[in-house]
Amino acid sequence: MLNSFNQRCYDLLKLIPEGYVVTYGDIAHALGGKAYQAVGNAMASNPNPIVVPCHRVVKANGDIGNYAYGVPKKIALLHSEGIKTAQSKIINFTTVRFIF
Repeated sequence: MLNSFNQRCYDLLKLIPEGYVVTYGDIAHALGGKAYQAVGNAMASNPNPIVVPCHRVVKANGDIGNYAYGVPKKIALLHSEGIKTAQSKIINFTTVRFIF
């Protein structure tokens, strides 16, 4: 059974359309707090990464960050959605950043 914080993170993440990303902080703020690290832990514990697209969560500076299936897979998923990267950073980060 998922804890309620994780589930709330996943519910928000499902709202992000293809071609957009959010930061760990964006999710934390949308939940009314500053629990960035807890959001990261929720993403790492994601039981269904296809339905809950945790590959769309990146660092606040536009860095790709980690991914359970490896950074190359995360980059490939982002590219498949039209998000461009270079040197493990999102290109045009502010343009593709989803705002809740």
